[in-house]
Amino acid sequence: MSAGRESEGPGSVSWWGFSPARDLLSLGPVRYEGEANVLLIGSGDPRHILKTIAGLQDTQSLHVWVIETSMEVVARQLLLLYLALIPQESMGINEKTEVFLEVFGNSEIRSQTEETVRRAASQLSSSVTETLEAASHACLNTTLLKFKERDELATIFKLWIQPRPSSSSSEPPAPILMPKVWDYRVRQHLGTRYDSKKACFDWDLTMKLHQKGCGVINKQQYARWREQGLAFEMREGVYQIANPSLLSSRVFSRTAQDISIANVQGLFQCLSSRRGCPTTSQSDSEAPSTQIDQKSVTINDLMRLNGISVTFLPLDSLHKLPEKQKYSHYFNTIYASVSCAHQLGPMMRQIAAPDAVLVVELAKYILDLSKEQEGGFAKKVASIALEAGFEPWREGNSDDVHCVFTQQKK
Repeated sequence: MSAGRESEGPGSVSWWGFSPARDLLSLGPVRYEGEANVLLIGSGDPRHILKTIAGLQDTQSLHVWVIETSMEVVARQLLLLYLALIPQESMGINEKTEVFLEVFGNSEIRSQTEETVRRAASQLSSSVTETLEAASHACLNTTLLKFKERDELATIFKLWIQPRPSSSSSEPPAPILMPKVWDYRVRQHLGTRYDSKKACFDWDLTMKLHQKGCGVINKQQYARWREQGLAFEMREGVYQIANPSLLSSRVFSRTAQDISIANVQGLFQCLSSRRGCPTTSQSDSEAPSTQIDQKSVTINDLMRLNGISVTFLPLDSLHKLPEKQKYSHYFNTIYASVSCAHQLGPMMRQIAAPDAVLVVELAKYILDLSKEQEGGFAKKVASIALEAGFEPWREGNSDDVHCVFTQQKK
């Protein structure tokens, strides 16, 4: 239990999920052939989307439907998907991996990355405001959002676009607030333990995360992340520009960073294969291809993935889906995050396809919880799933990160 407020641990905006990426179609007794419809509730980031796409066969297609808890998270999901879809002709896989991980995990980013974020935000802003009926890109579909939600998205993107005053400008330089904001959150979370924060970080790593099977996480990298919010430093660049996508109005020879880089590169190569492009490898020193100028990349230049769609639904749509005929017994897989498990209920029977699989994220990696609290949450999830018409899937080896359920037999 934290010496500060328990809620200050995870915070009020789910920028990241509390579990590793999973190929959601590989969970459960049946691997769907043809098109699968997957509903994500509060996943927080696109890790499951990318991992599931990477696991698809050439004959399979996938439509992912996303419900998030805030438009800030929707904006960030769109940004990360946009970065993942930049073609290799414009940005090589190694460079794209670095930019993606910076935006995904760092509180502060390099100036080059900031320029990429601003260009992406400009394109996304135009797409959100100008596209009314047909999505400009199948994986960035916001057409079903409410008008006020799309207006909020456009406002968020415009905030990301605003340039910083130059050194020659008469305007005062924009303050770099992220270190202060991050430190404030650490203070709020640790409370009276703040003065011994390094010892707290070490305890959380060695006595909690390492004990939970995360021995690959390096002590120095973890401490830097907890204290400064820098998860990935892959080049000798200067990380001093606030990552706008994280701003809200509310000891191992191969480190976790190395594994993250290799995993994300593999996912991006799978995306290129889905597009039908060769998956050439680039060395760290190789400059990206200049066949398409990165500055000129538009939504229409992004990779089109064969048979893949990602559609964002309104924030309050979960309990309204059963009222629409389109979604009657529609979703083959339903995923709910640890923060959204309480929203599941009997209405799931109406939107779950026959033999549907329900995947619920558990609280294993919420470090402020005791083992008893973790176990209590797992029991609560099982009770909620049972009420919703699902029973535990017992044919596979269940882990303690996700609970997998199948529909009850009639």
